[in-house]
Amino acid sequence: MYIHIYLFSLNFVAKSFFIHSVPRYLPLHTFPLNVTLLQKVQLVESLFGKLDHEISQFQSKSALYCISGCGKCCNKPDIEATILEFLPLAQYYYENEMAEKKLEDISLETSSICQLFTLHILGKHGGMCNDYPHRGLICRLFGFSSGRDKYGESTLITCKSIKTELKPQYENTLGFMSQGLAVPSWSNYYQELQDIDYNLSDEFYPINHAMKLALEYVLQYYFYNKPTDSGLRNVS
Repeated sequence: MYIHIYLFSLNFVAKSFFIHSVPRYLPLHTFPLNVTLLQKVQLVESLFGKLDHEISQFQSKSALYCISGCGKCCNKPDIEATILEFLPLAQYYYENEMAEKKLEDISLETSSICQLFTLHILGKHGGMCNDYPHRGLICRLFGFSSGRDKYGESTLITCKSIKTELKPQYENTLGFMSQGLAVPSWSNYYQELQDIDYNLSDEFYPINHAMKLALEYVLQYYFYNKPTDSGLRNVS
């Protein structure tokens, strides 16, 4: 229940943000003069790599894992994220000449469910992420990270499916945590994200809007900074 309260509170952090054309987006001074967009993307990807490694270690010790084909945590209309955590996705789309089409698609999207999520043909909840390698920080943290409850105690931020279908492992993990088992910290990772660029990570938006803003930001950056072959990564 406390995690639901925490996630719901993010709605009070997010503010309305509207944009009508790419050049009228956020001022480019949000980029330090000596840091390119690609370098910023690589810093975010490095943070993701660090988290993925910590989660892998935690899973090996806790025996917790996502239920295969579940997707219930993605199939929610109230997920919120920051712009910065979706810069790697937007950069990937740009490098593969998909950014403008993806921006058009997401601008026309009327559903609040993450656009990257696709329901299985059978079943009400089962589904999958269409771009798992470029998913956001919130997607990576949920299920295998820790936060604080209203009493200030460390608690595992995970889903109902893990708590019920993996009940023995879940209860054992709570015991391990009380004995000092290392769990990736939700707040620490968002703080590290802010250390990369505070202006792009201090507010939470509905997840589709966060992706839209990230795409607009990347397109705006290259509108003013024409890329060279050496300025982009090799793409397949």
